[in-house]
Amino acid sequence: MTDERSIYILLTNTGTLFTRVIQTYTKAPYNHASISFDRELTELYSFGRKHPSNPLNGGFVKEDIQTGTYSKYPNTTCVIYELQVTEREVEKMKRVLHIFIRSRQKYMYNLLGVLGITLKEPVEFSNSYFCSQFVAEILQRSGIKLWNKLPALVTPDDFRQSEQLRLVYEGRLMEYQVKPDR
Repeated sequence: MTDERSIYILLTNTGTLFTRVIQTYTKAPYNHASISFDRELTELYSFGRKHPSNPLNGGFVKEDIQTGTYSKYPNTTCVIYELQVTEREVEKMKRVLHIFIRSRQKYMYNLLGVLGITLKEPVEFSNSYFCSQFVAEILQRSGIKLWNKLPALVTPDDFRQSEQLRLVYEGRLMEYQVKPDR
């Protein structure tokens, strides 16, 4: 049995007004980050819209690439990266994730944190995260360090620029199909 496992980082661009506003500043092609523990993206988590039609009600969410927000925006573009980790790191990540799952109602979206990135100044509140901050926090609390910066300063584009991540797919999210291992 091998100790190596993979996790997946999904970066998306739904084309929403919020995404376009962020993109005006970042110039990055993707402005939302999620983490998954399987190649099919069935276990997909992030901080974003709790309800697809209400962009103002955000927090911790279990996402589904076939329903929810993504079904409302079928032209969503994405990039999927694979990160090689150990079984122990996956266990740690899942323990951290279960803290979020158990207390999901108390978490809020850290909109001020998004603004803090523009000022290169971390804005952190208890129980408040934005998408890439959440993914970076899960990794960091599990002992995985991809950058030398606080999770509150990590952007979705930082994942895209990381040399430790391997590109799996780029294109329309609704066209993503899991290809068998070679």
